[in-house]
Order: sequence, then structure tokens, then C-alpha cells
Amino acid sequence: MSTTEVHVHRFGSDGAPPLVLVHGLTDDGTTWPDAVAEWGAGWDIHAVDQRGHGLSARFTPDDVTFSHRLWVKDLRTVVARTGQPSVVMGHSLGGLVALRLGIESPELVKALVLEDPARPGDADGPDLEFVAEQQKFLSAFPAQEQAEVERILRETSWSEAETRAWAASKARVDPLMIERGLFLGDAEWESLFQALTVPTLLVLPEDGGMGPDESRYRNPLVEQVKITGAGHCIRRDQPAAFYAAVDSFFSRQQDPHQ
Repeated sequence: MSTTEVHVHRFGSDGAPPLVLVHGLTDDGTTWPDAVAEWGAGWDIHAVDQRGHGLSARFTPDDVTFSHRLWVKDLRTVVARTGQPSVVMGHSLGGLVALRLGIESPELVKALVLEDPARPGDADGPDLEFVAEQQKFLSAFPAQEQAEVERILRETSWSEAETRAWAASKARVDPLMIERGLFLGDAEWESLFQALTVPTLLVLPEDGGMGPDESRYRNPLVEQVKITGAGHCIRRDQPAAFYAAVDSFFSRQQDPHQ
């Protein structure tokens, strides 16, 4: 399925409740193979290629500086087309986009799952050092894709399916987005979580991560779970703990007495 500007990969079961997956920076909608295997039988899965990734539209020089707004607009279109309030799950950049959608259009969102969502910075534009790092990293693809797969499989506990999907997505990234589109908006972090009016599960690594300080907001709808032994890609580093936490959250959303 495609909208005018955004490509959506469909998996799972037609007629099941909609689950919208929103990937992180330089990934795309193909990079959720383990999630599809875990949840495909019970969910109608819509895995988005965010603008500038995968098969979706590229940015123009005129709109690239508004990337953070366009990503939310695109996701709103995708979720609205499911025809009912959807569970929206986002990782990193996708977590921030999903968070903003949940605040701006809560009528479209049944619940949020945010996997170490990206934290907006204090700068007025892209972090030039981060941009240079991303450009250097992406320059290795596709020529060194197999070497990167072998490195990840050697150095991490990621599954082969996740690793190969991760590596293959890198050659489909919009260079203009990396150069000029990585401004994530304002840095009012905790206030975003205070503003949420939908049930939200925030899954964070125990050490580090970009999550909000729980002491700086009070919102009973927002639940934090911290996973031991995980880095930024929690579902890949500690899949058993990640899926157990999310499945428990899903169960509680279906039971009004919990």
C-alpha cells in the first residue's frame, strides 16, 4: 500500500487490530522482521517507510528543513487510513514522531509503544558532527553491506533476519535528509510526556537511553520499563525482555479492569 508520498509495507492479518510500526533514522519499514514474526498472527501490521527512507518520497530543498513536521503529517495520514484508532509503535526517530502524533491527534491513537525515542536537541538546526558521522557511516553501503552484516552478527546478539534487514535499508536513505533534515524540533522533552492523553509504554535501556526524567512530569498514562543489557535498539539486543514487556502492555489495554 502507498499513500501519495509514503510507502507502507503490510504484514500480518487483515481484519485484525491495526499496529503501525515507525522505524528509526536510516532504517525503513522492512526492518521489523522479528516483530512481524512475533505479532503477525494477531495484528494487521502497517510498517511505514518514513519520508526520506525506503520507498517513500525524498525531501526537496524547500521542505527538508521542515522534516520533523512532515514526518508527523505523513504518519497522521497513514494512521487515519487504517479506519480506526491504532496502536502506534516507534523506535528512536520513529518514537519521537509517534509521540508527537499521539499528542496532536489522540483520536487516531489507541496506545503508544515508544522504544528509546529520540530526544530533541537544543540547537536551532542539525548537529553537524552527527550529520558527518551519519554520512560517513552510510557511505559504506551498499558496497560493504555484507561486511557490516558479518560484523553485527559477530559483535551483537541481533538475529540474522534483523541484521540483514537493517543493513539492506541503508542504501535507501535520502542523502539530502541526512545533510539538512536532521533537526528534530524543540527540546521541551518532559512536557511532551506530560501532554499525552493516550496509554503509553516507554521502553528504555537500563543504562543510558534518551528517555525523560520521571521526576519532571506526572502522567499516570505513561509507563516506563527499563531493560537490562540493552542498548538503543532494545528489541534487537534483548528481544525476549522487550516482547514480554510489550505483550504485557497490550494485554492490559484489552482488559478494562487492569
